[in-house]
Amino acid sequence: MTDDLAYATATELLEGYRAGTISPVEATQAALSQIEKYNGALNAFVLVDEDYALASARESEARWQAGTPKGLVDGVPTTIKDILLTKGWPTLRGSMSVDAAGPWNDDAPSVARLKEHGAVILGKTTSPEFGWKGVTDSPRTGITRNPWNTDMTPGGSSGGASAACASGMGVLHVGTDGGGSIRIPASFTGIFGIKPSYGRVPAWPLSPFGTVAHVGPMTRTVTDSALMLRVMSGPDARDWTTLPFVDTDYVAALSASIKGKRVAYSPTLGYAAVDPEVAAAVKRGAELFAELGANVEEVDFLFENPLPIFNVLWWSGARFALRNLTDKQLNELDPGLRRVFEGAASITLTDYLEAVQARGELGNRMKQFHETYDLLLTPSLAIPAFEVGKLAPTELEEVGGWVDWTPFSYPFNLTQQPACSIPCGLNSEGLPIGLQIVGPMQDDAAVLNAAYAFERVSPVASARPDLTKIV
Repeated sequence: MTDDLAYATATELLEGYRAGTISPVEATQAALSQIEKYNGALNAFVLVDEDYALASARESEARWQAGTPKGLVDGVPTTIKDILLTKGWPTLRGSMSVDAAGPWNDDAPSVARLKEHGAVILGKTTSPEFGWKGVTDSPRTGITRNPWNTDMTPGGSSGGASAACASGMGVLHVGTDGGGSIRIPASFTGIFGIKPSYGRVPAWPLSPFGTVAHVGPMTRTVTDSALMLRVMSGPDARDWTTLPFVDTDYVAALSASIKGKRVAYSPTLGYAAVDPEVAAAVKRGAELFAELGANVEEVDFLFENPLPIFNVLWWSGARFALRNLTDKQLNELDPGLRRVFEGAASITLTDYLEAVQARGELGNRMKQFHETYDLLLTPSLAIPAFEVGKLAPTELEEVGGWVDWTPFSYPFNLTQQPACSIPCGLNSEGLPIGLQIVGPMQDDAAVLNAAYAFERVSPVASARPDLTKIV
C-alpha cells in the first residue's frame, strides 16, 4: 500500500534512520501526503506547516547521516493538540475569542521536550472550544470526523489527534485529558492513548480546569507511547505541580508477561449502562488477560458514580476560564459551553469545597483498592462512536449530561491515576471498541506493560480504517 510508510511506527522509523534505509524527509513527506489526501474530509488539523516540517526533517536527516541524532524521537512526524502553546503558531483552542495574532512566544513543556528530542512537528490538531466536551467540533474550526466512518465522531476533546493518528497523518500525537479527552477519542478511533499519572508530564500554563487535566501520548502502538512518555515527562520548572522527575525508560521496561498480576475487572463500575457489543468485547479482553496468566476477578461495584463531584469541579473550571470574556465573545461561544458557563454561576464555595473533599475520599478509596489489585479493567466507553454534530447519541435535557456516555473516564481524572484505552474489538458496524486499563497512582509503567502484553494478543491490534472510503 502507498501509505505503508505513513503507518510505520516510531520504532520502525528510528531503526530505518539508523540503518539509512529510511530518511526523516521521506517519513515526513509520507505524513504530509496523508494530510493532503484525507484532512479535507476529516478536519483533523487546524494548522499544517509543510515548509517548517520539511525543513525540520532535512535537519534531522543531516544529523542521522552524521551519526549524531538529537534525541529519542529525532525525525519522527508529530502533532500537537491546539490547546497547548507552540512557539510561532497560534493556539486557537477552537475559540473565536482567541486573537490569532498572538504573540506566540512560548512552547508548552511537552512541546519543548519533543522539539529538544528532534521531533518533526507537522502542525496542530483540532479541539472543541477550550477542550470542554467529549466530541470535536467548534465554532472556529468546524466538525472533525472519524476515519472509520466519516459520519461518526472521533470523540474528543483530542479528536483531531485521534483522527490524524488513525489515518497515518503523523506518528506521535500529543493530547490532553481532563475527563477522558485522550481515552475517549482513542477508543472511538481504534488507537492507543494513555492519560499518565497527574504531574508525570509537566504543563504550563496550568489548565483552568485544575488538577483533573493531564497531558499524554496518543499513538498507534503501546511502544510508541512508552517512548513518547519518556520524552514528554522531562522536567520543566514552570510547573510546580509535577511529580519528581525520574528518567524511566518505559520502552525497556515493557514485558509481554503479566503472569500473576492481580487484576480486577469491572463491567459497569456498579452504575454504568453499557452497549451489549461493547460489554462483550471488553469481557473477552478480560478473558485474554486471564489467558496471559493474570489472576482476574470480577469486581463490579467500586464506588458511587462520582459525576456530581466531577461536574462541580469541571463547571467551576469552565466558569473561571471564561470569566474575562466580553458579552460579544460569550455570544460567540459554542452554545453548549455557554450554557455550562451560565449554569456554573450557581455553584457556591461550599459546593466546591464539598466536591474537593469528596474527591479526596474517592482517591483514598482507590489507593486502598490497589493494595488488593495491581490493575483495574473496564470498558473505555459505554458506547461506540455516534453521529457527528451531537453531544450524545440521544438528546439530553442538560448539556452537562454528555458525560453520561463516558462514565468510565472521569473517575480516574478525579483520582489522578494512570489510565489508558487500547483497542479490543470492533462492533457489528466495524467501529472500534476500547478496553481501559487503570493502574495505581504514579505506576505508569504498570499500565504500559499491561497494555503491551494485551496488544500482542488483541484481535484488532493491527486493525486500521479503510481510507479508500474517505472522499
